[in-house]
Amino acid sequence: MVIDIKRIYEKPADEDGLRILVDRLWPRGMSRKKAGIDVWLKDAAPSTELRKWFNHDPERWDEFKSRYFEELNGRDGLNRAVSDITEKDKITLLFSSRDEKFNNAAALKEYIEKYRLRSRQAKIKSTDPTFIKNS
Repeated sequence: MVIDIKRIYEKPADEDGLRILVDRLWPRGMSRKKAGIDVWLKDAAPSTELRKWFNHDPERWDEFKSRYFEELNGRDGLNRAVSDITEKDKITLLFSSRDEKFNNAAALKEYIEKYRLRSRQAKIKSTDPTFIKNS
């Protein structure tokens, strides 16, 4: 599975795969048709309070991710949805921020990659007795 991130204001492309908007608010000036999204996961966005606290400040990035990941861990329904979605070959997480490095889609990509790794390790542990012996 490949996960990319992209500003929603960029033109949709065939290589985007499943296009998922991960902002809580609909992007300004963007029509649904022009956005070309397949899924809008509002619940994948950080809380309003966390988003305002972060304010795209690079010095707060690590703390933002830590708090955001805690929020995501408390959303069981979201984790099930992420698990289903990440079974796709290619997904693109869409965001509206001007900051292409320090935004919730970049943090969510990291979270999903870690979540997928934990899920794979848990499956291996539960089905492979040698994994436990060699750990």
